[in-house]
Amino acid sequence: MSRPAPDAPHLPVLLEEALSFLCPRDSGQYCDATVGVGGHSRAIIERSTPHGRLIGIDRDAEVLKLASENLASYGDRVRLVHAPFSQIRSVLEQAAALPLDGCIADLGVSSVQLDQPERGFSFRRSGPLDMRMDRSQGETAGDLLGRVDEEELARLLHDLGEERFARRIAGAVTRARENGELTTTGALAGLVARSVPGRESHKDPATRVFQALRIAVNDELGELDRFLQDVPGCLRPGGRLVVIAFHSLEDRMVKRSFRALASRDAAEPGAPRFRILTKHVVRASESEVARNPRARSAKLRAAERLPS
Repeated sequence: MSRPAPDAPHLPVLLEEALSFLCPRDSGQYCDATVGVGGHSRAIIERSTPHGRLIGIDRDAEVLKLASENLASYGDRVRLVHAPFSQIRSVLEQAAALPLDGCIADLGVSSVQLDQPERGFSFRRSGPLDMRMDRSQGETAGDLLGRVDEEELARLLHDLGEERFARRIAGAVTRARENGELTTTGALAGLVARSVPGRESHKDPATRVFQALRIAVNDELGELDRFLQDVPGCLRPGGRLVVIAFHSLEDRMVKRSFRALASRDAAEPGAPRFRILTKHVVRASESEVARNPRARSAKLRAAERLPS
């Protein structure tokens, strides 16, 4: 795997805030459902010394390899599994790791993915139109752009990217595709920049377009929905769930899910009930954003399973 030097070292987002809600303890059983290169996992396993255990899940085999190297010193206290986090229940069942004392899901794109042009996630470095979290399966962003019509693309950019110039961009993409001009992320980013008027501060004009395509390619909202349905039943009473989202579509899903869990009728048989620990969404401090600009859009929510 190619490993160019990243723009900045990988820094786990909202780390201390996440740990304060998870409260890792000795002998606890934890899951990092989106382990990435292992930043949050390392901190959890350190805080649960000497007997705490952690299952790390990630659908990106290339990033998971880095996590394996970074967490190797913890031996059998850490187990890593290549799978989408939507399969959390089956992964934990197979690992005999139920119930959990805590689970974290950081929904952001890994710095490693962004910093490798060949992965196709970044609009700052030109590469193939890929964007797949798991490069062993599924269609690429190039495949998607090659099959959708202009109307469908406009709807995708509007719904998943909240892009107000979706129709204008979709028309430009369609023309460029027909002329054979849309072959790289750099070409796509340039096309978007020429298609939209003005420029937002702190945001590249291609941001929403790349977000929408990445979400569609990886079915990110479907994956999150399935995760949010299954993870509550994976936690023991007193177990805690922390989710860090990076855009409003994800955060709204997490917020609605937590509210539904907190409002369940105590008499509903077998239904886990929760209390919300974050009255308001938790954001990165100014000092953290200064150290790690990718933390700017992070939003953390946490909830705790109540006794039956």
